[in-house]
Amino acid sequence: MDSQDVRRIFLEFFAARGHRVVPSSPLILPSDPTLLFANAGMNQFKDVFRGREKRPYSRAASSQKCLRVSGKHNDLEEVGRTPRHHTFFEMLGNFSFGDYFKQEAIVWAWELVTEHFRIDPERLCATVFEGDANFPGDEEAAEIWRREVGLPADRVIALSRKDNFWQMGDTGPAGPCSELHYDMRPGGDAAATPATDPDRFLEIWNLVFMQYDLQPGGGSEKLPAPCVDTGAGLERLTAVLSGVRSNYDTDLFQPLIGALAAEAGIQYGRQEASDVSLRVIADHLRAITMLVCEGVIPGPEKRGSVLRRILRRALRHGRLLSLPAPFLYRHLEQVVEVLGPTFPDLREHLPVAQKVVRREEERFERTLADGFEQLEERIAQVLAAGERVFPGEEAFVLESERGLPLDLLRDALDERRLRLDEEGYRRARRRHVETSRVPGKEGARVESLEGLESWTGRGSRFVGYTSERSEDVPVLALFAGGRPVSALEEGAEGDVLLETTPFYAESGGQVGDRGRLTSPGARVVVDDCRSPLSGVVLHRVRVESGRLAVGDRVLAEVDPGGRMGARRHHTATHLLHAALRRVLGSHVKQAGSLVAPGRLRFDFSHYEGVAGDDLEAIEAFVNEAVMADHPVETREMPLEQALESGAIAFFGDRYGEQVRVVQIDEVSTELCGGTHVARTGEIGPVRILSERGVAAGVRRIEAVAGPPALAAAAADRRLLTEIGRLLGAGGEELLPALTRRLEKLRRLQKDLDALQLQLARGESREARTAVAVGGLTVIARRVEGLDRGQRRDLADSLRQQDPHAVVVLGAADGGKAALLVALGKQAAERLDARKVIRALAPRVGGGGGGRPDLAEAGGKRPEGVDEALAAAPGAVGELLA
Repeated sequence: MDSQDVRRIFLEFFAARGHRVVPSSPLILPSDPTLLFANAGMNQFKDVFRGREKRPYSRAASSQKCLRVSGKHNDLEEVGRTPRHHTFFEMLGNFSFGDYFKQEAIVWAWELVTEHFRIDPERLCATVFEGDANFPGDEEAAEIWRREVGLPADRVIALSRKDNFWQMGDTGPAGPCSELHYDMRPGGDAAATPATDPDRFLEIWNLVFMQYDLQPGGGSEKLPAPCVDTGAGLERLTAVLSGVRSNYDTDLFQPLIGALAAEAGIQYGRQEASDVSLRVIADHLRAITMLVCEGVIPGPEKRGSVLRRILRRALRHGRLLSLPAPFLYRHLEQVVEVLGPTFPDLREHLPVAQKVVRREEERFERTLADGFEQLEERIAQVLAAGERVFPGEEAFVLESERGLPLDLLRDALDERRLRLDEEGYRRARRRHVETSRVPGKEGARVESLEGLESWTGRGSRFVGYTSERSEDVPVLALFAGGRPVSALEEGAEGDVLLETTPFYAESGGQVGDRGRLTSPGARVVVDDCRSPLSGVVLHRVRVESGRLAVGDRVLAEVDPGGRMGARRHHTATHLLHAALRRVLGSHVKQAGSLVAPGRLRFDFSHYEGVAGDDLEAIEAFVNEAVMADHPVETREMPLEQALESGAIAFFGDRYGEQVRVVQIDEVSTELCGGTHVARTGEIGPVRILSERGVAAGVRRIEAVAGPPALAAAAADRRLLTEIGRLLGAGGEELLPALTRRLEKLRRLQKDLDALQLQLARGESREARTAVAVGGLTVIARRVEGLDRGQRRDLADSLRQQDPHAVVVLGAADGGKAALLVALGKQAAERLDARKVIRALAPRVGGGGGGRPDLAEAGGKRPEGVDEALAAAPGAVGELLA
């Protein structure tokens, strides 16, 4: 069977047994910012397993996109070297949310594998949890394998907690596992097991039985509704069903490997070293394609850094095969040919993905040159200090921030007989992994509110879409100092849980509403509103007067001005998103937003700055939609139906099975729980204030709508009036007058620079001391008042006058020292400017580098400049000797 058959048969099997076939979530889970990437099939069901979210089905099946390249799931170094390790892969899985349990899961797994996939039962064995001091052995699962399935007892093997027990974290759902293993060498040692011979037995399916709830501080309780979470890797299952030993020999990889081998002019299967490189590139191309098509751009932070590392690792293996960069971008199409039928959006995003990858490939070539230059400078400093060990943390910086591959760095160190501080490198890498983890959305504030989870789904029904005030609303709970309280006294701060609320809780970028709660005995200010758990809305309050108690009934009123401002800006954000996709391309995806009463901020994925003409077109598109006064319609529907209709999901929102769709005529359709205007005409004028980059591949637009936009226009008008007064011009004459004034200033600055340089040259000719050293002329001179470019110009002028010149210039620049060494043509044949600068730089407390004929250094000791200049002839003499 090929991969399409395997995926189809798996999903059809479970659909016929009452499972809802759920589409794969994105690799970047919009509802779970605690994960960099989806790494298991159960990720999108995490809150269902925890009981925080309800679905209209209790059985599900999926083929989930996964990426494992960071944290404890990091097999990057093994990719390409083993038959089964990958960065991107698909996980087939079936799930039960308190429905069926071990009996059905085990029997169905056996039925699918032996009857539908037709794997020889004699080549299968099962493992179960053997038990430990905390949990009993899973005899129930072992008995089902023996009694119901008919596996001989010697092929039902008990393994340790390390191998056959799963837990979501230190607390929460956990339970024993039962795995199916395929014997790749039948007839071997009868005593061999998956524990004793992992190279012989291949795990093809893992069944997780969630039956415990791990408690804080230790111990566990039984889950009231046990669940099932299974996973079968599509790649390894396809390998077994294709009759091959390696995942890379399946239809998922062979088209890629074949195209790469043809371009490299080699044949796959001839040499292990080149085979490894071909496999690495093929694997990484799949991950690169999936990530870029989801809007991830190579960069220095979090997800972008993971993508950059994968991409550059593929490029390094391309260099080993003598593939001329750029080459990766050309092979994205083969990935789309293989995976496009399953993930059709790949085809839509392919053109932009090719541009992004090509730009990064070209940048890497430049980065290599810069990285090697920095490495050379640092090696010189280490040697000058008499050290033989290169700092591991600096090696990691060169690798992670400068893109210099570690193996190339090691080669350079070996040439200089230097050793790498391996422990320091590993320490820096561990620290980077820890800081790269995305902090949980449910922060410490939620965890500190004792008993809050008991209110999940029981309170805070939101009624604010149709009204900004609710009367006679019961107070369900109060919290202060992290604990439930019966009342909040005058002057106190705390959190209030109401039975119903018109207050919008911060979500999807829209800030929480502000307003008031009023009871017969209290006046309370609401400063913020958040929803830390599903169905729980907390109002952050200050008791202005009186006393608020549990059971009181209040009038809840949202600040109408703030709500209207938020509605304007939120609807404007939807129009802005649509405009960006229309003008820049459908690859644009939201990467974060802020919607406040007075402004909006919209972050989006894009690989370059937005040109001025495009920015004008984006603003014009938005304002045309405003003036068209389109109706803004909202309706609820199942998530799958909404996505099929073309609705766009906003970053960071948490979606249940039923979702709210906001449609603005034919302009925009998005999933959104925020508050909006009824017609676009209510937004008023929209003005873009700025556009800039905030991270690699992420741009940010800030804008205002309605009264703030009018205020911004008035402020601009006042500014232009004042500029006109200073220039003595106005109206259409303002720009020509400003242009003339700037041109005059540029001419004056140019004349001033020329005079300074001429003066410096004259002083150098009059005051320089030329010392003959070994047939070369060393000219050492202190120059002040020149910038770096002017110092270079002066040095060029001096060395052109004498081909045997060794020009050494020094200056105290901004409280720091600056040194420059330039060699005439004949001098450059006998001397290396970098070695001269390295000999002098320690005298100013710094280091430097550059080219063989021109090198520079900086230092923290400007008082050492004269000392360095005086030492120049001696340093040249020593180097010549």
